[in-house]
Amino acid sequence: MTFSPRTLRRATVLAMLLASAVPAAARDFRIAVGDGAGGTQEALGLAFIKALEEKSGGADSGTLFLNGQLGDEQDTVTAAATGTLDFSILAINNITPFSPSVGTLTLPYVILSLEDAEKITQGEIGQQMVDRTVEDAGVRIIGWAYSGFRVLTNSKKPVTTVADLQGLVVRVPKNEIMIETYKSWGINPTPMAWSETFAALQQKVVDGQDNPYMTVHAMKFDEVQKYVTNIRYIFSIEPLIVSEQLFQSLSPEEQANVLAAGHEATLASGQFLRDQEAQIKTDLAAKGMEISDPADGEAEFIERATATVWPKFYDSIGGKEVLNGVLASLGRPTVE
Repeated sequence: MTFSPRTLRRATVLAMLLASAVPAAARDFRIAVGDGAGGTQEALGLAFIKALEEKSGGADSGTLFLNGQLGDEQDTVTAAATGTLDFSILAINNITPFSPSVGTLTLPYVILSLEDAEKITQGEIGQQMVDRTVEDAGVRIIGWAYSGFRVLTNSKKPVTTVADLQGLVVRVPKNEIMIETYKSWGINPTPMAWSETFAALQQKVVDGQDNPYMTVHAMKFDEVQKYVTNIRYIFSIEPLIVSEQLFQSLSPEEQANVLAAGHEATLASGQFLRDQEAQIKTDLAAKGMEISDPADGEAEFIERATATVWPKFYDSIGGKEVLNGVLASLGRPTVE
């Protein structure tokens, strides 16, 4: 059977139209998430995926792997740096070992509100930390989750003073700043991987831990903890990182989509905290958790931590001037 040139041209045009109507296969990026469902990390990840899909016209998407399915949070930094993982959302203290200047935001009592956290991370200081993390760790911070203050929980007794802490075995991440903060309060904490924490609390290997209300709720710590103390020593900020190898492999338009989606997710995270934290406190209290405030406005906790811990880490964060830059940006007194 033969076809006329006109018929062949029509068939070619029709084939081209049909091909253009079929979208290119979407890239489905793997996104590691340390926490479980319902928390700030998941909310940031979902907002990022939604924004990325919209900006890429459906060409790019992502899948969240919750509860550390893709490895311990610090391990995901290494995986992203080597290009074997696309994205990760993790507690900022778990990126500090790879990029020490980021540790400024984990110094006790540097950030005193959500507004402080937003101002730092979304401004010039935040961009400096992004640049340093690319250089130091081979990953790029493209978004920030705001989870609130790391409150102390334990299974033994109410804690409102430094004296009440004595005798408690408290789990902390493998982070020297946090370890030294507890030492300034007179106890030796127990460094432990995040993936081991729930079981350790359940089995009474440790008495307590500290994490934001969002995480306490998402990880169901009310099942293994009774008491909450509203300390404010660290405001938990959780970066969304992308493999720098992956980022550099993208076209300029694709890079712009990723950065814009990260920014939108960051804004959404701040609103998520404002909308959800008060209700979560109420829910945890209804489940039997007893919530207390530190005595005397937390004065003894603050004095011990800032006087003892800050000077120990000036060198490791890149110098006292790095801390002073953060404090000055917040309109706070700098250190001599």
